[in-house]
Amino acid sequence: MPVAEIALRFDPAVVVLSYLTAAFASYVALDLAQRVRTPDALVARIWWIAGSLSMGTGIWAMHFVGMLALKLPFLAGYDTAVTLLSWLAAVGVSAIALRVAAQETLTPARLALGAASMGAGICAMHYTGMAALVLAPGIQWHWGLVGASAAVATGAAAAALCIFFGLRRLPHAWARWGQVVSALVMGAAVAGMHYTGMAAAGIVEGSVCLSAQGLGGDNLGYLVAGATFALLLLTLITSALDARGERRTNRLQQSLHAATTELYEIALRDPLTGLANRQLLDDRLQHAAARGQREGARLALLTINLDGFKPINDSFGLTAGDHVLRETARRLQGLARSHDTLARLGADEFVLMLEGEVAEATLAQVAQRLLDALAEPLADVPGAGNQPLRLSASIGIALYDGQGPGEALIAQADSAVQSAKRAGGNGFAFFEAHMQAGVREQVELARGLRAALAGEPGSGVLALHYQPKIATVADEVTGVEALLRWQHPQRGGVSPAVLIPVAERFGLIVPLGDWVINESCRQLAAWRDIGLQMRVAINLSVQQLRQADALVQRFQEALARHGVDASQLTCEITESVAMDDAAATERALRRLAELGLALSIDDFGTGYSSLSYLRQLPVSQLKIDRSFIQDLETSADARAIVKAVIDLAHALGLRVVAEGVETDGQAAVLRGKRCDELQGFLFARPMPADQLTRWARGLDAAGSQLRFSASVYGALEPAPGSSGA
Repeated sequence: MPVAEIALRFDPAVVVLSYLTAAFASYVALDLAQRVRTPDALVARIWWIAGSLSMGTGIWAMHFVGMLALKLPFLAGYDTAVTLLSWLAAVGVSAIALRVAAQETLTPARLALGAASMGAGICAMHYTGMAALVLAPGIQWHWGLVGASAAVATGAAAAALCIFFGLRRLPHAWARWGQVVSALVMGAAVAGMHYTGMAAAGIVEGSVCLSAQGLGGDNLGYLVAGATFALLLLTLITSALDARGERRTNRLQQSLHAATTELYEIALRDPLTGLANRQLLDDRLQHAAARGQREGARLALLTINLDGFKPINDSFGLTAGDHVLRETARRLQGLARSHDTLARLGADEFVLMLEGEVAEATLAQVAQRLLDALAEPLADVPGAGNQPLRLSASIGIALYDGQGPGEALIAQADSAVQSAKRAGGNGFAFFEAHMQAGVREQVELARGLRAALAGEPGSGVLALHYQPKIATVADEVTGVEALLRWQHPQRGGVSPAVLIPVAERFGLIVPLGDWVINESCRQLAAWRDIGLQMRVAINLSVQQLRQADALVQRFQEALARHGVDASQLTCEITESVAMDDAAATERALRRLAELGLALSIDDFGTGYSSLSYLRQLPVSQLKIDRSFIQDLETSADARAIVKAVIDLAHALGLRVVAEGVETDGQAAVLRGKRCDELQGFLFARPMPADQLTRWARGLDAAGSQLRFSASVYGALEPAPGSSGA
């Protein structure tokens, strides 16, 4: 008995959109065919890979948009994994096409093999994509039309290859118009194959879509086409501007966001806070992980657990607890971007999913902003009277590495948040591959560092060691740099290479920086009392600069507490930190300069700062990175770079300090190139404050040529009633 089939209907607007997508993809493909023929093998390979991805995405988008043009009498969706396979097939077809186009000539054998391979790939893409529409009963295929679609695909592939090579023979004035006409023809051929293949699909009346929860939605076709048009346009512009083969191509990444209807949106929201629930988070996480696997898109998850939430419920009741949760959601939502996903998974557990720029430094800043927002007092809590409540939280951060299911990211973030809780809460921690094995050591170090900052007995000693800076002209000590040291009671001296990452990972870098500011001012006051008017340089972290108001306040309080003049302090920031969020950095540095602090760019030459940007910063000093100093005696290139940096700094009115000077030969070269100050083991190693004082007295007693400048060196005798440094 014959089975009744649904008459296939298509949305005309979406059909036109799919044709335009195919035509634009064909135009870009014709342009890319010229790029893969560059003489530089590496550049050609890069263009081949990037072109395959771009062209393949365009062809696949036409196919996918064309499928979305199909109007069915039931809710339809497409299986994500199978859809991804169809995209891979499109990329493979494009790779074959561009590989053939890179050849010098198109022989009959090459044409036949290329057309057959491309035709098979196009069919694989189309029918794999159709398989993503999972129906019960399944699609009934009309094999005559299937064969016709395969013939159209092979013919279109052969025509495309002929056009690739034919355009090379056109005069330059006609080539662009020929490319436009050829793209329109190729787009029609690709669209013809697609809709012939669609006509081959027989859908039985009463069918049910088993993949309705997959990719789909009324606006998804426009979203895919828009994103693909943007991607193709970007590729085309890059290709036009970089005809000789730019070595760095823009990464091809455009997000395809699954659209959900308002009915499903209501079912996927937490009723108390209005945030996404676990089901919606899992769905978005799955799609984001798929994008990460196929496009290399970055993805991170932050799990936020409130510290001590249960006592609020126990003390003030559930109404108060609900108020706290809604206010927490509001504060977190206020810090999330429009395309981020914020979800509530449990009573006091929230998750923030971030895509895009998820470098560790950026994530640390985000986590600190979340902690600061949650730390603000909660007023008008039902049942609490006029008593404001204060919250803290523990945050676990996990980054997706492009491997495995996205759901594993939640477990990793949860493991990280437990580490943050074990470290005392009110902080954040990153998950790392070796974290499970080294978690105890990390937590113990963080706990010990937190205790040392609090001055608890048995936690070891935090101290600053000071390394002198020497003026090259007069051999005078012009100041010192403060370098952090931690003497652990069991581990002994903890290297800064271990100490600083632990502080950053567990959210302790800001309080540690505050301690350095206060201790530097205290020591300056102690030196002043024995007649030593020293200048001290301290290093600032990116997290401190992101909290400019708090940083300025810390300096004001420390300077006032110890009666120290701001001009005695120099703040050093690395070049990479200066370039991270340049606008915010500039604002913070101007606030510090207004306070009277001197500013210096550290490790200059290792970052990517521009001359125009440097001129905008209120800095007075550059420090050349030690990596350039090491080879001064043997490398003409190193000497040329150092001379260029010194000349540049002097032209901008900046003084130059060279750090890492270890030999007389290095010092001689730097003096010859008019470097202003030198710092390194040649003159002195970093030393505690009392040892520096004795060192200074030793220089004076020995009549050494190296001496303190008049602005730094006073009587060097204890002031009345002073106990010295």
